[in-house]
Amino acid sequence: MTLSRRSLLLSLPALLMAPPVLAQRIPLAEISRYFNSFTTAQGEFTQVNPDGTISTGRMFMRRPGRVRFEYDPPDRSLVMAGGGQVAIFDSRSNQGPNQYPLRQTPLNLILERNVDFANRRMVVGHTDDGVTTTVVAQDPENPQYGSIRLIFSANPTELRQWVIRDDSGAETTVILGNMTFGETISARMFDITAETAARRR
Repeated sequence: MTLSRRSLLLSLPALLMAPPVLAQRIPLAEISRYFNSFTTAQGEFTQVNPDGTISTGRMFMRRPGRVRFEYDPPDRSLVMAGGGQVAIFDSRSNQGPNQYPLRQTPLNLILERNVDFANRRMVVGHTDDGVTTTVVAQDPENPQYGSIRLIFSANPTELRQWVIRDDSGAETTVILGNMTFGETISARMFDITAETAARRR
């Protein structure tokens, strides 16, 4: 499995940037409200890997604690989180997935049941450039797990980009497109055990 797959879950998504519109810095409470306003989200993604290569696929999120990144054919790689674990399925391997705790990734910070940037020490950066607001977050007890840089536009608040820096310092950017919210997504899509069994058939 390439480092870029692991980097994807050790940080978070980047959306296509909207045309510049002057805006004030978005408060942390409003950013928390944005994440807490939806349970499910899905859409296309384009991933810029640390080595400059590009991957594409679809992303499915079901908060709390679940996300799935499916890569487009011929790549059968898959990254998913469910049951408190992250699983990385390597399309070039017939072995089971590599797994590690979701809590050891910055992605966990936005997959919590109640996201609260304002009242936790996870935010280590909160800036704006007059067009977008950037928030940098990491686990305050375990900064070695990496960080996630989230970029938002305002009016309405929308996530436009996320960049994940993993524990080695490598960064992965994800650009999301055609996002939809509130649609039904089956819990089975985040069942690591079921996915492992299906790939062995």
